[in-house]
Amino acid sequence: MERKKITAIIFAFLAAVFYAINIPFSKVLLADVSPTFMASFLYFGAGIGIGIIYLFNRKRNQYKDENLSKKDLPYTIGMIILDIAAPIFLMIGLLISSSANASLLNNFEIVATSIIALFIFKETISTRLWIGIIFITFSSILLSFKNISSFHFSYGSLFILAATVCWGLENNFTRKISSKNTYQIVVLKGIFSGLGSFIVAFIRFEKLPQLQYILCALLLGFVSFGLSIFLYIRAQKEIGAAKTSAYYAIAPFIGAILSFVLFKESLNKIFLFSLVIMLIGSTIVIRDTLLEQK
Repeated sequence: MERKKITAIIFAFLAAVFYAINIPFSKVLLADVSPTFMASFLYFGAGIGIGIIYLFNRKRNQYKDENLSKKDLPYTIGMIILDIAAPIFLMIGLLISSSANASLLNNFEIVATSIIALFIFKETISTRLWIGIIFITFSSILLSFKNISSFHFSYGSLFILAATVCWGLENNFTRKISSKNTYQIVVLKGIFSGLGSFIVAFIRFEKLPQLQYILCALLLGFVSFGLSIFLYIRAQKEIGAAKTSAYYAIAPFIGAILSFVLFKESLNKIFLFSLVIMLIGSTIVIRDTLLEQK
């Protein structure tokens, strides 16, 4: 059992790492791709990429999971609708916010997921886990103080917060079907959420981007959404929605580092201090996962 939990922790961390590249690289692509089309191609990339992997690995697939059934339909539909709304909100917010600020605010998904898991889905959250969540949330807030003027509740910030709430609820919906075929879940997420955003983009009369930017967005979607979602769902099976989302706390730091590289920013003492707080919080969450009663 402990070995499975350790594997789940590794999956959760990798999911966060893959997702972290989304914000800085999306920020770059948004110069040439409209927000809703960007959201669409990210999810299309996830669905198509994981679908291709499944086709190549179908015969030797080590995961013999049950397919989705009719009783899973409400959670599946809810998951897809929320996955249409969340990335659109994120891309609109990212378009009018700094990359580092967006990375920070995106970490509020942890709080949203945990609160929804506790109050709506009655998932057990220990005192130790809450302490860990407080640490990692506090560390994310500290990250904003590298430039106080960049942390404000602008329209962009509100859109990003709306995205985190949507993903918080979506994480819990996905948790309800996480025991089913992971490939099937990710492909459905990708294709139908991508299609929904694509339709919204046409309704908004957004301009279709050039082919090279579409391909870049699809590739980014495969890595930052497809692989991330796949690993996230695998982690959820063992440690639950609240704990899995807590490991996403490392994503803002990776995103911030990439922002420093891409946008020529520099590290500072606040960032390094925040990293220490983050490590303390992550350690608490890991201990909570491993010490949880079987």
